[in-house]
Amino acid sequence: MKIELLYFEGCPSYQTALKYLKEVIRENKLDVQVKMVKVASDEDALKSRFLGSPTIRVNGLDVDPGARESKDFSMCCRLYLEDGRIKECPSKNLIRRAIEESLKRTGT
Repeated sequence: MKIELLYFEGCPSYQTALKYLKEVIRENKLDVQVKMVKVASDEDALKSRFLGSPTIRVNGLDVDPGARESKDFSMCCRLYLEDGRIKECPSKNLIRRAIEESLKRTGT
C-alpha cells in the first residue's frame, strides 16, 4: 500500500492530518510508511494533481471520494465537507474508509 500526504510549507493543517493518518495506520496494524510530498509551486501543484493542503492519497486515490474527479489543482488550503461540517483536514473516519477501500481492492 502506498500512502502519500501532499502539503505546502506553512499549511496550518497538515500536521493534524499526519497525526490522524499515523493513528489510523497504527490502529489497523499496517506496515506502511507515509510518503510526505512537499508541493512548492503552482507548477508542482499541476504536476502532482494537488488539490490543496493537506491532501492524502491511498494507492493514488484521494481519501475523499467526492474529490477524485476534481481538476482544481492549486496552491491553496484545502477544506473537507463531512457530515455537513467544513473541516481543515480529513477526519480519521475518512482516512480509515479510504484505507479499507484500498485493502478491499487489492484483496489484502
